[in-house]
Amino acid sequence: MSYKLKYIKLALLLLMGSNALAQITVQSPYSKFGVGNLNGTTLPQQRSMGGISAGVFRSSYISNINTGNPASYAGIGLTTLDIGLSGDITTLKSNSLSERSFNSTLSHVAMAFPVTSKSSLSFGLLPYSELGYNFKNTVNIGGRSFDHIYAGEGGLSKAYLGYGIQFGDHFRIGANAEYLFGNLIQSTSTENADAGSFNSRSQHKNNIGGLTYSYGAQFDFKLNNKTSLIIGYSGSAPSSLKSKTSIVNTIYLKNSVGEELSALDTLDHVVNNSSNMKLPLLHNIGFSIYKENKWLFGADYRIGKWSDFRLDGTNQNLTDTYGVSVGGQFTPDVSAINGYFKRVDYRLGFSYDKTYVQINNTDVKQMAITVGLGLPLSSSYGRSSFYKMNFGTEIGKRGSLTNGLVKENYINFRLGFMLNDRWFQRFKFD
Repeated sequence: MSYKLKYIKLALLLLMGSNALAQITVQSPYSKFGVGNLNGTTLPQQRSMGGISAGVFRSSYISNINTGNPASYAGIGLTTLDIGLSGDITTLKSNSLSERSFNSTLSHVAMAFPVTSKSSLSFGLLPYSELGYNFKNTVNIGGRSFDHIYAGEGGLSKAYLGYGIQFGDHFRIGANAEYLFGNLIQSTSTENADAGSFNSRSQHKNNIGGLTYSYGAQFDFKLNNKTSLIIGYSGSAPSSLKSKTSIVNTIYLKNSVGEELSALDTLDHVVNNSSNMKLPLLHNIGFSIYKENKWLFGADYRIGKWSDFRLDGTNQNLTDTYGVSVGGQFTPDVSAINGYFKRVDYRLGFSYDKTYVQINNTDVKQMAITVGLGLPLSSSYGRSSFYKMNFGTEIGKRGSLTNGLVKENYINFRLGFMLNDRWFQRFKFD
């Protein structure tokens, strides 16, 4: 039992070390709007299939945590631990400039275990949104050049506790209680190119924290002894979260080589002013067709009422979102004794989203092709424990070069380590 206790301690330490997720930073000018770039709710195995989740119940003989639809928790038959990392390569392009950046972070910690033969509990920590940008706009006023510099960092993380239960042989429901938290820090600076000139900066920080809820349902139809059609729905309720707002306006100088000196004066200082952030209603509906231990194919359609979003009581002119995901998985021979690659899960998918950002009357859209592998690792004697490494890649783009927009090309890497084992059971012999 000692190695099992080590896994529990590791999961708890990662959950307590929540700053690893709360301080996510990207390089995307579109993260300036709303709560930043939304991360999605699925783990690497679903992301590799385009992000399908609403109708995904089982995808292999071992248990997977599908955080996108809590109704699916009902199918988890073994204690499951999933820990992952992520890395992102982003290339920003305008009509005349190009810039590349790389960021990496702990991406998720999730755990689930069965409560009864038809119900399971899950909890974990996931990224919710990512905020990070730094760009400037130069203007000429009265023959003098001024730089308006816009910068932001931070993001939101989600700690969740969920439960899923099955009624009869075909119907499941589930729900998550989720605590969203993190900082959104944004600043605007005005600088004069002349040495010794006074510069100004306004920094706006929102410290967010509060409860929200998500829920889901699934119904499956047996097409034959080994093939099922699963119809699923998941959604998030509109929520109002607490926000403590701090605003600091300062005057500062730069030296002859452009290094910023200490602030000369603080013009205005507002600390921990209580406000709120209103999140919108979200819907996701989908299906999957699953042949036991062989293949899976599915699709999702999602919408979000982001025009209802408010931060500090202000409508940020976000637009409603919609998106689709299509994807699947194929395993040549899950029971193959010879030929390791016959037991590998091969995944492929596609996703398309109209984001909530609109600039110059142009919607910012994103799309991606996803590929991935589920690599089985050695199992214990008697096959009561299973280990798998899930690797996925998203190759996509956000925005375009029309109407003064910026085009983002990105490659996202997701790596997850998953353990299935029989815990919390009493044995006659040890």
